[in-house]
Amino acid sequence: MRNLGRYLLAVLAGVLRQPDSMQVQLFRRGLTCVRALLDFTLMAQYRSHTPETISYMAEYATQFHVTKYIFLEFRISKRMQEKPDELRKELRCQKAQMRERVPPAQWRRICDDDR
Repeated sequence: MRNLGRYLLAVLAGVLRQPDSMQVQLFRRGLTCVRALLDFTLMAQYRSHTPETISYMAEYATQFHVTKYIFLEFRISKRMQEKPDELRKELRCQKAQMRERVPPAQWRRICDDDR
């Protein structure tokens, strides 16, 4: 988990490095939120804590809670989650119909291409 946290922030920073002018503030807040969460989790793994490390952790937790709303805007609703499921079912039906009309050797090639 510790290693994942180290790479996650670097990957996000790399992916979000060239935002549009309208996205600059959103990306900065998102990175700030992720950085605060990762810093908190890394400090929480210390074997012992001093009042200074506890104050750092409280600061990181506060910073996370102040900036976490940035991700709520992009949250997927239940209605939006149903749409991919419907499309997946439709695709399976189409594939089943196609399988009935295609010879087995050609079907294996189609499945290999899909993979």
